[in-house]
Amino acid sequence: MKKYETLLLEQDEHVLTVVLNRPEAGNALNTLMLTEVVDLLATLYVDPQGVRCVVLTGAGDRIFCAGGDLKERKGMTDEAWRRQHALTEQMMRHFQELPIPVIAAVNGAAYGGGCELAVAVDFAYAADTARFALTEVTLGIIPGAGGTQNLPRACGVRRAKEIILTGLPFSAQDALEWGVVNKVCSPAGLLPEAQATARRIAGNAPVAVQQARKSITMATQSDLATGYRFELEAYYRTIPTQDRLEGVLAFNEKRKPVFQGR
Repeated sequence: MKKYETLLLEQDEHVLTVVLNRPEAGNALNTLMLTEVVDLLATLYVDPQGVRCVVLTGAGDRIFCAGGDLKERKGMTDEAWRRQHALTEQMMRHFQELPIPVIAAVNGAAYGGGCELAVAVDFAYAADTARFALTEVTLGIIPGAGGTQNLPRACGVRRAKEIILTGLPFSAQDALEWGVVNKVCSPAGLLPEAQATARRIAGNAPVAVQQARKSITMATQSDLATGYRFELEAYYRTIPTQDRLEGVLAFNEKRKPVFQGR
C-alpha cells in the first residue's frame, strides 16, 4: 500500500483503516486530500490488495472531518472551485462503485463534507461526543458531495429537509435515532468496535458480500420487481464460486470456512 501525505493507512489482514490526517485543519478536505482519497479508492477498485473491508476515521479525538477546506477556498475563482469540486465528485462516485464495504468511525465533528462522507459510506458508527451538520446553506451553497441524495436515504426526506435547510448541528444520539449512524460508542471504544465489525464482514465470502451490497443499493434505486431481478442476477453470480462450495462444506464439517474470494 502506497504512502500518502494526508492519509494514514493501516492494514490488518483484510481490514484497511484509513485515517484522514490533517488534524491541524480539522481533517478538512483540501485539494491534496481529495486527490489522495480519489487515488486510494481508484487503486482499491483496480487491485484490492487483499482488502475486504475499509474503516474510515479522522485523526485526533475532536473532529472526524470539517468538510471542505474553506481557508483554501477563500478567494478561489469559479473555475478553480469547479476544478476542485470535480475531485469531490470523483471521490463520491468511487465510494458508490467501490466493491469493498466502507464503515465510517466518526470520532468527532462531522460537518459539511464530513457529514456527507458519513452518509456516503455503507454505514457509520459514532463516538458519543460526535456532532453532525450540513451547514452549506448558511454559506450560500448547498451540499454537493451527495448530501441531498444520501441523507434522505439514511433518515428520510422530511428529516433530511430539516437538517439541510436549517443547517443546525445534531448530536450522535440524534444521528442514531434518525438512522444516520448505526451505533454510538465511547470515544475509546469507537475504532475497536468499527474494526471488529469490519473483521466480521471481511471474514465472510468476499464475492457474496460484494453481490449482496450491490443488490441492497439497488433497493433504493428501482421498483421492487426490477430490484428483485437484480438480486437474482447477483445471487446467481455466487453459485459457481469456490467460496459457495467451501461455505456449505464448512457448515457440514462444523468448522469455520476459509474464503478465498473466488
